[in-house]
Amino acid sequence: MGRLIGILLVLWLIIGAFAAFQRGYFDDAETNCSETSDIVLNIVAGPLNYTGINPKVGCPDVDVDTPEPSK
Repeated sequence: MGRLIGILLVLWLIIGAFAAFQRGYFDDAETNCSETSDIVLNIVAGPLNYTGINPKVGCPDVDVDTPEPSK
């Protein structure tokens, strides 16, 4: 039973990686937080991508205003 679950999990992730490839997520050499999160989420979503689900993740702004040290 455990082996069957393992095989299904690997197939699920392969289908998800193929869906991310079809969406062109692997074409860009430079990725940011949002693109990386979208790639991972699409791989984890697996076959659900083909049901019309288009998972997206927003990332917090990296350029956060930090206070300046006092002089």
